[in-house]
Amino acid sequence: MRFWRAFIVCILLAAPAAAQQSGPDILIIDSERLYFETLYGRRLARELATQASEVQAENDRIVETLTEEERSLTLRRPDMTPEEFRAEADAFDDKVQEVRRVRDAKNAELQSANVAARAEFEERVQGVIVDVMLERGASIVMDRRSVILSVRAANITDDLIVRIDATLGDGTR
Repeated sequence: MRFWRAFIVCILLAAPAAAQQSGPDILIIDSERLYFETLYGRRLARELATQASEVQAENDRIVETLTEEERSLTLRRPDMTPEEFRAEADAFDDKVQEVRRVRDAKNAELQSANVAARAEFEERVQGVIVDVMLERGASIVMDRRSVILSVRAANITDDLIVRIDATLGDGTR
């Protein structure tokens, strides 16, 4: 009984202070939506998707070429001495290993570009997020993935999308 009385007193004392605030002290954003629904984030995602498609098309062409080379070697094998075949097979294996090394490096480069673009985006939109946080009198902004439960008014993602589009456009300015 004592606990409940103390709890109610705390609630009553906190109510006037909470009523004076213009909004929640902790704001929530959906960083994925900011990235994929702003003009800036969509431009970056499109550019990265284009690069990924180009790498995949190049990979497909290389696989097709290597498959043809392997088929040719297999078809020519009956007419070759074991030494000739072994030399060509070893050369082909070396070529495949080099291609694999180059392709892995290209994929790692693409992943690095993705990480860098995301980091640049987050750095550039941070100022807009800070402005909204200060305007609303909040002291903390959290990503929705870290929040278990909140009131709808705490989520400022829609407002930020509009503000980021107005402030940064597609990020080229």
